[in-house]
Amino acid sequence: MPGPYTRTNPFPAKLAVNRSLCGGGSEKDTRHFELDLTSWGLNYDVGDSMTVWPTNDPQLGDEIMGLIRAKGDEPVKGPSGDTTLRQALLRDCRITQTTPKFLKTIAERAVNGAPLLSELLKPERKQDLDAYLWGMEVVDFLIEHPSIKWTPQELIDTLAKLMPRLYSISSSLKAHPNRVHFTIDIVHYESRGRKRNGVCSTFLAERADSAPIPVFPNTSKFRLPTESNTPIIMIGPGTGVAPFRAFLQERKAIGAKGKNWLFFGSQHEHCNYFYREEFEEMKRDGFLTQLDCAWSRDQAGKSYVQHKMLENGAELWKWLEGEGAHFYVCGDARRMAKDVDAALREIVQKQGGKTEQQTNEHLEKLKADKRYMRDVY
Repeated sequence: MPGPYTRTNPFPAKLAVNRSLCGGGSEKDTRHFELDLTSWGLNYDVGDSMTVWPTNDPQLGDEIMGLIRAKGDEPVKGPSGDTTLRQALLRDCRITQTTPKFLKTIAERAVNGAPLLSELLKPERKQDLDAYLWGMEVVDFLIEHPSIKWTPQELIDTLAKLMPRLYSISSSLKAHPNRVHFTIDIVHYESRGRKRNGVCSTFLAERADSAPIPVFPNTSKFRLPTESNTPIIMIGPGTGVAPFRAFLQERKAIGAKGKNWLFFGSQHEHCNYFYREEFEEMKRDGFLTQLDCAWSRDQAGKSYVQHKMLENGAELWKWLEGEGAHFYVCGDARRMAKDVDAALREIVQKQGGKTEQQTNEHLEKLKADKRYMRDVY
């Protein structure tokens, strides 16, 4: 639909670039995407994210239809209203992850029963159920229980709505007008003898060449300092580097004089050094004041970004305390962000000569002053 574009009427972007950021021997498939936003009339700031509405893998949808002996043109009422079964499975419903309603239906209607599933559905077994369900999808249960007869509407009623995905923006409009860049790990793995695919990452990587990509920006509080002379320290391993690439592009475009320090980490230098040429050129030019990289699997002992922080503790404390630097973290919330926070506390305590209580208060003050910001997921 034409504009004005909103969250309910997202802009139909076109895929302009889809290239690998990895070299030979990489265990990961990380890609750089560029979407063409010509004529959209919207705006975004560095630090923002972009909502992307994917469609499901049509082959998986076809397999599900075959398992319930449906043709696909049957009318159903889906999460977005009246449609056909095929369109509901393609655009409206989450067809990978199961729902409690779907699992209860399996347990209740399995001809020979599903005693293990019935047991695991008890509230006190939630943790065991989560472990059991890892790597299992809707299709696995349909294959395991062919005796259950589903009408198209019955199946659709047990599925959740297909939700959009949010990706950090890895570009600045000042550097790349009418474009938005993403840095995304493509999700592929195997479980129970089947290949599994991430919904949105494989949509962009494998199915978006000739299809519109509905997008709409999300405003963030993850922002550059208002004063362009303020130094910034950026901790962005893996795809967490995305907003910092955007920060650097923005600061370069506006001629910011503040110092820039990037910590980047990944598995191997030879095949997982994303945007190597860009960052090293910025370093040579003196625009990127300091660049520290950690390669976790290039030596016997693991090396991560928090280790590089500790190695540079005195200088990092000088930037923070003596020069008023802002400190940013982006990436994995479960481990990396916690480890980085612990390293920062160690630096503040050691270099600043503070007690644990004083360190906690110092970090809370940094957060309150918006000098310690995190974009973690």
